[in-house]
Amino acid sequence: MRHSIRSDTPNASKSNNRLRWPRGGILPDAQDDKREKAFLVGVLLPNSRVDWSDPLGELAALAESSGTEVCDSLVQKRPALSPGYALGKGKLAELVERAEASEIDVVIFDNALSPRQIRNLEKALERKVIDRSELILDIFACRAVTREARMQVELAQLQYTAPRLRGMWTHLERIAGAGGATAAGAVGGVGTRGPGERQIEIDRRIVRERIRHLQREIDQIDRRKQQEVDTRSDRFSVSLVGYTNSGKSTLMNRLTGAECFCADQLFATLDTKTIRWDLGERTSALLSDTVGFVRDLPHHLVASFRATLEETVHADLLLHVVDISSPQAWQQVEAVEAVLAELNCGDVPQIYVLNKVDVADDMSMAEMLTCHRPSSVSISALTGAGIDKLLDEVRQRARHDRCDVTLQVPHSEGKLLSEIDRLAEVRDREYGADNVQIKANISRAHLLQLTGRYKRLVVTDGPDDLFGDTDEAQ
Repeated sequence: MRHSIRSDTPNASKSNNRLRWPRGGILPDAQDDKREKAFLVGVLLPNSRVDWSDPLGELAALAESSGTEVCDSLVQKRPALSPGYALGKGKLAELVERAEASEIDVVIFDNALSPRQIRNLEKALERKVIDRSELILDIFACRAVTREARMQVELAQLQYTAPRLRGMWTHLERIAGAGGATAAGAVGGVGTRGPGERQIEIDRRIVRERIRHLQREIDQIDRRKQQEVDTRSDRFSVSLVGYTNSGKSTLMNRLTGAECFCADQLFATLDTKTIRWDLGERTSALLSDTVGFVRDLPHHLVASFRATLEETVHADLLLHVVDISSPQAWQQVEAVEAVLAELNCGDVPQIYVLNKVDVADDMSMAEMLTCHRPSSVSISALTGAGIDKLLDEVRQRARHDRCDVTLQVPHSEGKLLSEIDRLAEVRDREYGADNVQIKANISRAHLLQLTGRYKRLVVTDGPDDLFGDTDEAQ
């Protein structure tokens, strides 16, 4: 009978391009032949954001992506999770019986469980128990390829694990040190406390130090990523966002001819890739592919991957890719919008790209989304249907973002002249006695930035809807 691993030290180590954690992941190594058997459990609460017709469908897909074999499932409706076992007594007894009969290795809950609930469930089931957050983190740990992604996943793992360390050492708490049975040992005299207590203190310190180290490293990545984004600020930038497995990488390959990895699985890619996208008619943009989102994405994971999602935060336009062949398309759209709001980029202009029209059995979902999200385009990234319409829409957005202006800059403002050359497409330049008159094409956002920072910049001709009276100095 399989039991949860409790004796590993909590510092993460790398082996075979994987991260190992104290509780042990469920993702098997490449050389493992035996797949773990999983039992899925879901407690449906009144505010659950699941598809009530198939409440464990997404959890099953996540479990399959993690390399486990789903053998059985159980669902219970409750007003709230039981404090001790999440389930009620009757359902718990049923779960124990069915897990024993099916020779289950791991029980996966679709709910977020507390350390106490996990500890009690593992004691009752005598099997490994994990929740949805740990399953997602485990998948990310296996799929992370670059050093940046590995550090981000490791930080999220440790932040998740830190409050759960106490339950990992219960098998040592019965062992007393020298004098453990004496009065001095009872009050925790120096050198008398049990090895279980000493070990957990050591482990907590290791975890805290590792978290601080990773946070410093990721802060440096944040700064470098911000610098990379700033160097591309003169280009119209577009980011692909959407639910995992909605077809973002396939769409990027279709639009740019890139060779991004594509697979019919959740979280196939974790790293951001940015490529120049030719929109036609002498217009181009920078297109970025980002990590997919999922319902109830762990908060630690969103925080850790903020650097990876920097492209989304600073994008001029988001292409929100939606899999309209999925019965849960509407719930997926809401889940992505919730994560975007958490990243403070919910106000970035969006085009809803309704993907997979070639395999959708019912177009009613596309019609509903088009009704509630007017900026929608139906396409098939696989066959290319509707791509021309998407190109036209993005091209119009890119052109509307830019405007023709005439600027007057004093000769002494060398830094300003350099900024204009970097941010704008200069079409003509005339040198006068005191000023340089520049005719240029520039994005509205950059024009506002320059007029706000440089008081001696004068816009003699520009878009009326942005500046009002352009005869006055900005």
